[in-house]
Amino acid sequence: MVKTLIVYDSVYGNTEKIAMAIAEAIASDGGAKVLRASEADVAELESADLLIVGCPTHAGRPTQAMQEFLSRVAESSLEGIRAAAFDTRVQARWVKILGFAAPKIAGSLKKKGATLVAGPAGFFVTGKEGPLKDGELERAGDWGREMQRITDDAAARSN
Repeated sequence: MVKTLIVYDSVYGNTEKIAMAIAEAIASDGGAKVLRASEADVAELESADLLIVGCPTHAGRPTQAMQEFLSRVAESSLEGIRAAAFDTRVQARWVKILGFAAPKIAGSLKKKGATLVAGPAGFFVTGKEGPLKDGELERAGDWGREMQRITDDAAARSN
């Protein structure tokens, strides 16, 4: 059984680095499997205690590959699975007008039955192609550990 499953999409490699930093940070807590959205088998989602999904923000939305992955997840198929969403984004005033990918991902996960363990998270890049802002990999590791801790605490309370 996979304890944590991280499904991501990445265009310039920044989101992949965030996904890997999250996985490395929580690996000692029972393991994390990392899959690119275009390669993820939705059947694997059922075996996860925690599902973390993220991609870059493109025109205020998730990438096409992430949208296609989320569309393959059946309604109510995430019942009983805890989940969290993240994105990578530029820090610019105009971007806020269009919105970000993570809230849309979180909404889709919730609609499909997942229990969100936290609000959507954003990790910052310095420009369209990156690189990541200083400290974002460390922040991603901290966030991943926190998502795992919340999941573990909730699982312990329900047992």
